[in-house]
Amino acid sequence: MTTRLADHLTIGQVAQRSGVPHTALRFYEDRGLISSQRSSGNQRRYPRSVLRRIAFIRAAQRVGLSLDEIGSALDTLPHDHAPTKADWARLSRDWRDELDARIDALQRLRDQLTGCVGCGCLSLKACGLHNIDDRLSQFGPGAPLLKPAGEGGIE
Repeated sequence: MTTRLADHLTIGQVAQRSGVPHTALRFYEDRGLISSQRSSGNQRRYPRSVLRRIAFIRAAQRVGLSLDEIGSALDTLPHDHAPTKADWARLSRDWRDELDARIDALQRLRDQLTGCVGCGCLSLKACGLHNIDDRLSQFGPGAPLLKPAGEGGIE
């Protein structure tokens, strides 16, 4: 005899299964990334499919996507049932260009920093981090020499 899994989980069960603290679950819910229903005792009950959404949120955060970007993507998924394999495939296709651009930026950063020896820098003229007297502040926050020109970087 097989035991049927519950359709809805408590916040404690979701926290345990997902490895995400209660506080983060409430935050995700406040941001509209996940949703719950309330029991007659006003306790949160999450559909089992929330575990997949949380796994997606955490993976997207690990690659540097903002919660706004994650929320926009999740808004394209169905709200009345668990997303299908096709839904997830479409979402990942939509992000492919963004992820490829981030991978490229990280590889360029890695390659540029490889030439730098403990920032006793081999060439301050070519260093993407060198910013004497904060002269590059006019180009905005961050390290504009490391950003592609179209993303606020400078040539």
